[in-house]
Amino acid sequence: MNHLPLITTLTFLPLLGGVLLVGLRPAGEGAARRWALGISLVTLALAGWAWHRFDLTQAQFQFVERHPWIPSLNVEYFLGVDGVSLLMLLLTGVVTPMAILASRGIRTAASLYFALVLFLEAGLLGTFTALNFFHWFIFWELSLVPAFFLIKLWGGPRSGPAATQFFIYTMVGSVALLLAFLAIYMTTGRFDFVTLAQMGRDNRLEAFFQVRLGWYNLFPTKESLALAIFGLAFLGFAVKVPALPFHTWLPATYAEAPTGVTMLLTGVMSKMGVYGVVRILVPIFPEQMRAALTPLLWVAVATIVLSAAAAFVQRDLKRMLAYSSVNHLGYCLLGLFAVLKFTGADPQAAGEKAAALNGVFLQMFNHGLTAATLFAFLGVLEERSGGLRGIADFGGLRQVAPVFCGLMGIAVFASLGLPGLNGFVGEFLIFKGAFSLATWATALATLGLLGTAIFLLTLVQKVFHGPLNARWARFADLTAPERLMVLPATVLMFVLGLYPRLLLDVTNRTVAHLVEQLKF
Repeated sequence: MNHLPLITTLTFLPLLGGVLLVGLRPAGEGAARRWALGISLVTLALAGWAWHRFDLTQAQFQFVERHPWIPSLNVEYFLGVDGVSLLMLLLTGVVTPMAILASRGIRTAASLYFALVLFLEAGLLGTFTALNFFHWFIFWELSLVPAFFLIKLWGGPRSGPAATQFFIYTMVGSVALLLAFLAIYMTTGRFDFVTLAQMGRDNRLEAFFQVRLGWYNLFPTKESLALAIFGLAFLGFAVKVPALPFHTWLPATYAEAPTGVTMLLTGVMSKMGVYGVVRILVPIFPEQMRAALTPLLWVAVATIVLSAAAAFVQRDLKRMLAYSSVNHLGYCLLGLFAVLKFTGADPQAAGEKAAALNGVFLQMFNHGLTAATLFAFLGVLEERSGGLRGIADFGGLRQVAPVFCGLMGIAVFASLGLPGLNGFVGEFLIFKGAFSLATWATALATLGLLGTAIFLLTLVQKVFHGPLNARWARFADLTAPERLMVLPATVLMFVLGLYPRLLLDVTNRTVAHLVEQLKF
């Protein structure tokens, strides 16, 4: 194992598994699902092996693989993993088998469906490990293509318009991101994130933009030119998170996608936007983000509060949880933007920044786990009810399906942030750190906490409690395979709620390194 290119193997195994699945076309939906499940479990095992070998005392990238690719363009095959990357690898490894198990209802072209799921997993893993923009952008786009076809071909009755809207929004964001990095490459001749981060910290990019870009005279100052390029990059990630007002593709996409695909979209793919802010925007554009800090904080507050309000008025349970996903990722943006406030070498402020960043990384993992589990339960509910998912369609289900309601209730309360479950710790650390750094924004964001509690408790009351709707008198409780699908995630909700150090030990050195960089 010492000479095995671990990250390359981890990344390309699902891609190879998907190609073989399409080529071999095993007979029957069950065989295709078992093949995809086996590949995803081996990928999870490799992610676990990376976690086992990860040196918790080091802040530098580990498992680095670096080889010349296109020397004339300074393009390298450059991979590496730090604490936040490792968390995302583990999250992808956990959610993908759950999504495959939740796709047991796929009957049409099952081999193609599960192959596309594996291609999507490969795109996600590559995005979380690539350290050269050229290589990273290939995987960023690779995740878009299978997601589009999975939504369009296996989604609900309005899956065509939803898939098209998803594709157009994310493609516009990708084009903006590509333009920003082409401008960076034209001025620096570099694509690798490590070198560009050092230039960003030294504040050299502004001068390069002003001198070397042919259209620099369109902007009055070098600061405004750099800010415009940052704006293009930010748009690419804001669409992917999504942050308000770039979120309108998400509710329809989540509502129309098949259950397993929705689990991947909300559990992992939505983290690509936040990860991009961490890996690219914060290190490369720290001064531009500080210059735009007040508008960015307003974006975070709007994403938290308005999405909670939108979730409250939804009658469709899938759309309600879709807006809930936007709400929870807004907390990540609040924490990331708050730590950009310039505080110099103040040790107390450094501690608050570390708390906020640790909270952001925990929130990314915990939300991915909890949201994917909630959509898995909605898939069961939809399957049992013949496609119904309105909040007024049910009532009193705990009387006939106590295990279903009990386990889904755990996931609901984890999403709500109940102490003792995984959702609490990340949100607590974000608010603890952000409050002293961006007091007004954090205070306004607490309205989102209240809104989250209201709409999630309304869901519990309307679906689980009250008199039993007579049409659901024979509603079947969870089967053994369904319990097996959600049991690992449920156990993790308790484990990470009671012992968050399992993840905090992974991220601490990365967080300390980021905080040290943000002094300058």
